[in-house]
Amino acid sequence: MSTSGSDYSPGVLTGRSLHPGHASGAVLRLDAPLSFWGGVDHDGRVVDHHHPQHGASVTGRVLAMPSGRGSSSSAAVLAELIRSGRAPAALLLAARDGILVVGALVAWEIYDISMPIAELAPDQLAELPDGGHAAVVAGEAAGPATVTVEGP
Repeated sequence: MSTSGSDYSPGVLTGRSLHPGHASGAVLRLDAPLSFWGGVDHDGRVVDHHHPQHGASVTGRVLAMPSGRGSSSSAAVLAELIRSGRAPAALLLAARDGILVVGALVAWEIYDISMPIAELAPDQLAELPDGGHAAVVAGEAAGPATVTVEGP
């Protein structure tokens, strides 16, 4: 699967589920890890002035990023974004992040809202077309996850 120019073709990526659920939306592929604590505002906008995607909205997007970045408070921020309907539709990570998984678990337990989180290989994450459409299906934790991708 190649994302270069018009040569991109749809495909199915397989990874590991970190939190169950299913969602779809436009892909927002971040160039750097993001902290939800201080890096994302209550409207779901990236407000970290040092982040390459400063100003982008994560709301309703399939958010693909290398990993989360610090602060255990990110779990609470993510749970609140999920509750308010301003969270990403799904998270795709190249490295497991227990803090983000805890945020999704809290939202699931308290609000009965599930946001899928899946781990993909770094090269798979890099191939996701920014702005393309992805459907994420994540089973039970540590089980399989699939990401069906369509180009922009």
